[in-house]
Amino acid sequence: MSRNRPRTHRRSRTLLLALSTALAVSAGTAAALPGDSPAAAAARVDNPYAGAKPYVNPEWSAKAAAEPGGRAVSDQPTGVWLDRIAAIKGGNGKMGLRQHLDAALQQRADLVQLVIYNLPGRDCAALASNGELGPTEIDRYKKEYIDPIAAILADGKYANLRIVTTVEIDSLPNLVTNTSGRPTATPQCDVMKANGNYVKGVGYALGKLGDAPNVYNYVDAGHHGWIGWDDNFAASAQVFRQAATAEGATVDDVHGFITNTANYSALKEDNVRIGDTVAGRSVRESKWVDWNRYTDELSFAQAFRNQLVSTGFRSDIGMLIDTSRNGWGGSARPTGPGPTYDVNAYVEAGRYDRRIHIGNWCNQAGAGLGERPKAAPEPGIDAYVWMKPPGESDGSSKAIPNDEGKGFDRMCDPTYEGNPRNNHNKSGALPDAPVSGHWFSAQFQQLLKNAHPAL
Repeated sequence: MSRNRPRTHRRSRTLLLALSTALAVSAGTAAALPGDSPAAAAARVDNPYAGAKPYVNPEWSAKAAAEPGGRAVSDQPTGVWLDRIAAIKGGNGKMGLRQHLDAALQQRADLVQLVIYNLPGRDCAALASNGELGPTEIDRYKKEYIDPIAAILADGKYANLRIVTTVEIDSLPNLVTNTSGRPTATPQCDVMKANGNYVKGVGYALGKLGDAPNVYNYVDAGHHGWIGWDDNFAASAQVFRQAATAEGATVDDVHGFITNTANYSALKEDNVRIGDTVAGRSVRESKWVDWNRYTDELSFAQAFRNQLVSTGFRSDIGMLIDTSRNGWGGSARPTGPGPTYDVNAYVEAGRYDRRIHIGNWCNQAGAGLGERPKAAPEPGIDAYVWMKPPGESDGSSKAIPNDEGKGFDRMCDPTYEGNPRNNHNKSGALPDAPVSGHWFSAQFQQLLKNAHPAL
């Protein structure tokens, strides 16, 4: 592939596919739903969410609807997580990728959201979401995971579905923030930086998946409480560019980026803005903000988009923000700014995000549903999404044997006193949580109760 391939080349492939589909229809060979008149492949668009009817995962929807009050949100679209090789085919009562795509056609949906999540040595800075592939198993990742997914997505049967792929959550930022020279470094992240398999894996996924003209790749970009500091911001964009030009991929294979996936950072902090000064001190000096350049996810996503463009990504990339667990509503939600006699008092009393520390990420107590999925809500933002399905656990509160490669991370233990990544604060996690990805009724009920906007 040409590194400087223009987007018109990608669109020309869309037109060719549309023509071939139309020819197949005239020959009577195109697949169609009963009673449908077959249609040519949908033209490629700038924002895949605009005007689209997203797919509602029936597996998640049934679990949500079974909960008291859950029907209020059970019709919302959520991401389908392909978190191991077996998830592609499905089985043991769970739908596989083709089943989800077929169900999307039955729903007459226009858009399906997939999470590509199975890198070798996955999530090197945490144990709860470790995966099935060891650090060196890049060939298995390519041949047994990405290649089968790409083959399914390229099936002409699905040509008029817009398929959004969010590529490898919690991977590339670790190469910046959790490797040698940083107080939060882990040996596992040093291994993944040295062997290059995060960069190679993401590049391969982008190139292979991006070959289908109806696929829209969005790369994970962490969140403001991870890479919003000066020493992480530009460096992360550079690593993303490195991955986007590895293993045959080009920046044209990247439609955009997603932030805050499976995280709790508030979308907007109306009472605490980065430019505020209190008693002669910037809010950046407060313990909570701790010299970060951002106080919320929207301002970060818009600014990081500009950084990515300046680093070599296309000027028309869009951002997604996961709002599935960042509403922070309920009785604890502040109604206005804090007192102005002290910057820490001002921030603590006024911030919506009620976590003990911004580095806490597992099943956070007090969290609520955020903005409902919505297309084009703000400049530069393609959509607010629920990529992490509300009610799915971040990790178990204690060690639970499983066959999914997922370990026990003390950050999911409500009694844990913390580590350098959360400045040795308590974890803030809910008790009695199951293995990551499994249904956690207590969390779902809390998210409903504390939703903002309220249900």
